[in-house]
Amino acid sequence: MGVTLTVFFDDPFWVSVFERMDDGKLSVCQVTFGAEPKDYEVWEFVLGHYHELTFSPAVEAETRQAADNPKRRQRNAGKQMARSGIGTKSQQVLQMQLEQTKQERKVKSREQKLEEIERQFALKQQKKREKHKGH
Repeated sequence: MGVTLTVFFDDPFWVSVFERMDDGKLSVCQVTFGAEPKDYEVWEFVLGHYHELTFSPAVEAETRQAADNPKRRQRNAGKQMARSGIGTKSQQVLQMQLEQTKQERKVKSREQKLEEIERQFALKQQKKREKHKGH
């Protein structure tokens, strides 16, 4: 299992994206920081809150072979630093997670709305019965 953390500026906030690869499956989590985080703040966040992160459902993704040449690794790291944003696969997974959360929220709010309507109806019926008790 490998985890990659990318921190970038997405106007007006600093955003971090955790990409977790496990058995050829990619899951992603996005965390928004306010101001630009210092290195030690990011490290403290990872150590203190990694277990609390909610990752998206795993999606099939191809794995890339890491270069053994240290110069090539350094060159690739430089390219990643120059590149802004995150990979398209990660963006798709994040979008899927947002849609899933949105659907869950819609279902939950609909249930709460129906419960409130039923409660109001029961209250109205009770008041109606109380009015007719004396007659």
